[in-house]
Amino acid sequence: MSAQKDSKLIFAPASNQTTHQADQYTKNSLSRSQLHPSPFTQFHTWFTHARAQNVHQPETTCFSTAALPSGSVSSRYVYLKELDATGFVIYSNWATSRKASDVRSNPRASLAFWWREVERQVRVEGRVERLSEGESQRYFDLRARGSRVGAWASEQSCVLREEEGGREVWERRVRDVEGRFVGREEIPVPEFWGGLRVVPEMV
Repeated sequence: MSAQKDSKLIFAPASNQTTHQADQYTKNSLSRSQLHPSPFTQFHTWFTHARAQNVHQPETTCFSTAALPSGSVSSRYVYLKELDATGFVIYSNWATSRKASDVRSNPRASLAFWWREVERQVRVEGRVERLSEGESQRYFDLRARGSRVGAWASEQSCVLREEEGGREVWERRVRDVEGRFVGREEIPVPEFWGGLRVVPEMV
């Protein structure tokens, strides 16, 4: 038994290294009577509370997708940028990224929020849909200029190989985009970049 435990690189990690018992979360309880009929209103209430309690970046969420037909699952942390009466919105590159490939074959996804300071997690599952160009442009205009230029230059999830120039390839793309939009504060949203809405079937 001891040899088997010792072969593990990680075993029962916990704040209490004496007992190795997991932390007990006791700040909140939850019953159906406490929930608003609208999951959007309920999430907004919890999100507002998380911000008021100084949760660090409560908009951070784990966005998970799965490719078909393999069923291979991938996850990454992104920022929730909008919540409306239809769903939860994130923004990204939808041409070269792994998540783009996944949702093309399987237009479903999940979000998972973890707010440690208030001991609450929220999961969202549902189908996904792209936002219109106009909706995406509205948010794109709020981004820093460098971020807008970067959206045009980035081939997200693609490796910059050293033998092909490495970081210099990226820096050259940025210079090219800067040249294209020199003197212009308004930069159009790239057709391959924009918002994705998770329309929940479960919250």
